[in-house]
Amino acid sequence: MNRLLFTLSLLLLSSIVYSQSHPMYVGSYTKGKSEGIYQFIFNSETGSLKDKKLVAESNNPSYLVVSPTKDFVFAVSELSQYKNTPSGAISSYKVKKDGTLEKISELSSEGKHPCHLALNEKANKLVVSNYSGGTFSLFDVLETGAIKPVSQIVNLNKDSIVAHTHSAQFYKDELFVADLGINTLEHFSLSDTLYKTTKSISMNPKSGPRHFAMTKSREFMYVINEYANTVSTLEKSKESYLKTNDISTLRDSAVVKSFCADIHLSEDEDFLYGSNRGENTIVVFKRNKKNGALEKIQNISCHGNWPRNFTIDPSGTFLLVANQKSNNIAVFMIDKKTGKITFIYDIESDSPTCLSF
Repeated sequence: MNRLLFTLSLLLLSSIVYSQSHPMYVGSYTKGKSEGIYQFIFNSETGSLKDKKLVAESNNPSYLVVSPTKDFVFAVSELSQYKNTPSGAISSYKVKKDGTLEKISELSSEGKHPCHLALNEKANKLVVSNYSGGTFSLFDVLETGAIKPVSQIVNLNKDSIVAHTHSAQFYKDELFVADLGINTLEHFSLSDTLYKTTKSISMNPKSGPRHFAMTKSREFMYVINEYANTVSTLEKSKESYLKTNDISTLRDSAVVKSFCADIHLSEDEDFLYGSNRGENTIVVFKRNKKNGALEKIQNISCHGNWPRNFTIDPSGTFLLVANQKSNNIAVFMIDKKTGKITFIYDIESDSPTCLSF
């Protein structure tokens, strides 16, 4: 009987440990030692990040996204030339049992230097932001994970202004796009099978909107501005949004040249996090849920150089930072009551640019 109880206890413990272990995929630039997309195993109970392995060879897979089912991974190849055309590429992969990625499809992103992509699983659509092309491209995705030929290309370039499309996110039948070149957050709505402009929301001059985070209710959006080192708060107004406020992401005494990069909300939406490349910090804001206002409560070293991207683990307990130029991933613990983070350790990773669970 004791042996049976012992065996059952081991099985239960094994199940708990397994449920706390999550594959984390790492995108990178491949100009140095990196060969493509890597995988680590992250334990959300202990915070350990280990078992690094190359899971797919790829050229500059600088941004990637994992499907909600965890069956597929989609990645960009941030290039200016693909098959003798002025474009980068996108690929889809099937996650195999051993954790490696089997390529399903690869095709042109229909624009130079694709740097971001997002998936709308319900609509089976993928949107790709082409930074140097100043466009975003929409693709239909099959249940097999294969990407169909492009269904729509939207050019954001203007006669006198060069667009630099940096990121896009879906919300039901709406699509929001941040463009650093034309300095706007573009709001599109689906009409029949195409996305059409609803509103163009301007940031302050030369702000450089890069990425953005949306609350679950979509009452508020937070846009991180690469050049201005600010976060802009946008509040829902009628059918679109109005910009209400800007707040600095840097230390109050900062004099260093810096460029914002990534932004994420905590799961409970009480706190907002951003990254500063140059100052090399993670900034933490406390958020007023009623009016969306932000209060800066922490700037902490990213324990590396050039925090291009970061993510919060599935448990909401840890924040992991991809420090591109120092070739490391830094792991922080989140105090869920205060929102502040504490550095734990870092691990080597070649030119990491994107972390995705």
